[in-house]
Amino acid sequence: MSDVTIIGAGVAGLWAAYALSKRGLTPRLIDRNGNPGAHGCSWWAGGMLAPFCEGATSEAAVIAHGQQAASDWAEVTKVTQNGSLVVTLARDRAELDRFARRTTGHARISGDTLATLEPDLATPGREALYFDTESHLTPRAALADLLAALTARGITIEQAEATPDDVHGTVLDCRGLAAKLPSLRGVRGEMVMLKTHEVRLSRPVRLLHPRHPLYIVPRGDGVFMLGATQIESAAPGPITARALLELLSAAYALHPAFAEAEVIETGADLRPAFVDHVPRVIRQGRVLHLNGLFRHGYLMAPALARQAADYLEHGTKGDLFHED
Repeated sequence: MSDVTIIGAGVAGLWAAYALSKRGLTPRLIDRNGNPGAHGCSWWAGGMLAPFCEGATSEAAVIAHGQQAASDWAEVTKVTQNGSLVVTLARDRAELDRFARRTTGHARISGDTLATLEPDLATPGREALYFDTESHLTPRAALADLLAALTARGITIEQAEATPDDVHGTVLDCRGLAAKLPSLRGVRGEMVMLKTHEVRLSRPVRLLHPRHPLYIVPRGDGVFMLGATQIESAAPGPITARALLELLSAAYALHPAFAEAEVIETGADLRPAFVDHVPRVIRQGRVLHLNGLFRHGYLMAPALARQAADYLEHGTKGDLFHED
């Protein structure tokens, strides 16, 4: 515990440093790019802390651990606990029924109730699932706030190229795909930032669609984040024309006013994922790999960091811990 180095300063590495600092340590934190930015997938995240919604496709561990994420993040940054909505187009109502069967923690709403929550979405006959305990945050602000909390504890990011072989002592490898774990793969995700004052939303909204599922997260001041494609590909590069078309078409289907919105930013990156999409702490000798966050980075990073810190301090092996 006295000689710990963390390599990688995305959301996993920053949370690992924060978890260790709460145990009285000042770990060395190294990242080849320095402070978080557009070079990492943490920069392009939606920031939804929505464990019950994720239950539609995720394993039980994600739902269980994700329920603590909002309170964890609230220690360092602003968390908006306004719930989340899941909606469909009228022709796709069966998708809403299917989503409802696969999830818990929601109420089915329509009419005046939906109009009270999100007036701009309350079209005749529209129904929605309301997950009232879910939350969201602004990822870039959250990263900056987490970094500020670390700086106040004497931890800063050292910009340098490093692998576990380059440092002594215990290493927490949080480099994502750069760690080159044999069971890890890249899943490409693309996003769009829009700005319009013609649509007002106060919480994340998921639009279920057989071909182009979409989520929209309000960022404030008329800015909305649209995400995200999920493509089994490790190809890097900017957003594709197909992805941009699909995201914008789905947004237009949700509310026609999005057709007049400004496109202010686009982005794409590769999310590291294991086959079951559950993140892990994997021990290889003196190295702990914190990896496989997939699309659950902000939801699961605090839990992953906590289990790594528990192991280093007490030898406790939580349910996300694996030996290699």
